[in-house]
Amino acid sequence: MTKTSNKKDHGGNVDDALRTYGGDRGDWLDLSTGINPEPYPVGRISSPAWAELPSETTLASLKRAARSAYGTDADVIPFHGAQGAIQAMPHLAEARRACILTPTYNEHRAALMTAGWRVEDVTGLGALCGADMAVVVNPNNPDGQRHDPRSLIGLAGKVGLLVVDESFVETDQALSLAPDVPSNVVVIRSFGKFYGLAGVRLGFALAHGRFAARLADLAGPWPVSGPAIEIARRAFDDTAWRADTRKRLAGDAKRLDALADSAGWDLVGGTSLFRTYATPNAAAAQAALARYRVWSRIFPYSDRWLRLGLPPSDGWDQLEAAFRDRQALQASRPETSSASSR
Repeated sequence: MTKTSNKKDHGGNVDDALRTYGGDRGDWLDLSTGINPEPYPVGRISSPAWAELPSETTLASLKRAARSAYGTDADVIPFHGAQGAIQAMPHLAEARRACILTPTYNEHRAALMTAGWRVEDVTGLGALCGADMAVVVNPNNPDGQRHDPRSLIGLAGKVGLLVVDESFVETDQALSLAPDVPSNVVVIRSFGKFYGLAGVRLGFALAHGRFAARLADLAGPWPVSGPAIEIARRAFDDTAWRADTRKRLAGDAKRLDALADSAGWDLVGGTSLFRTYATPNAAAAQAALARYRVWSRIFPYSDRWLRLGLPPSDGWDQLEAAFRDRQALQASRPETSSASSR
């Protein structure tokens, strides 16, 4: 059964693996995040991008590129990562009652509670109705649950403000609200996850009217760096790379599912950037993989769920070696085929 926790746990915590299991950083295959392991080729960055503050013209060109890539007519507000946009959301309205569709990425709860909101975790879209602010991650992290855009547009009419976090939507574009953002909806998009450039720290909020104006005020005059702008403009224009990457990620996700199936694990869900599996003991599964210096993600609200990102092309041998150790993985074989309930 799923349990709620206030603990702010995250992927990318390979330092925990080093402390617990030892080894050098270079020994570890970190699959605890949902970041594309084959990043967009950055190329050369111009000297002005490093040396000058981003101008209004440069920022405007980034917004145009993002608007075109996302297929939206909404205002596009850049932030220092999707995390920056998440932390801005509580300041769009008076702190009252917020409802979050759970289980999901825990920084939404943390940001709202820090700003004084009364936060309720709920299951099912219907339970969000009547909230002053409702938060939905689509597709969801970590279980990959998906919501038809029409159902979210319907929900928008029943809440004060609807925040839809689409950080993983690049691999399933049909889910995106970007082409039709209602007036009381804010859509959050991540650049770093799909493009494999989390260190660039770039994300966006898509909104209209007073919410867009307030977000621009919260973001400030130089919300992102010159190099981030130059990289993103280049990447947004590269439609061939995006198409090839979506195809590769889909194939690699199937390859990862086959490995998990060989261990008897059941697929809970996910996207083409991460997969979540059910085991009777997630901690034991994580420990079994860690013997081969493969780091995974487990969750405080489920003792069965384990999430794996995709390895880079030169990391499959290491991952496959871990899955060939049947004796170690036997302890993680599900007793039933049912996944943990939400």
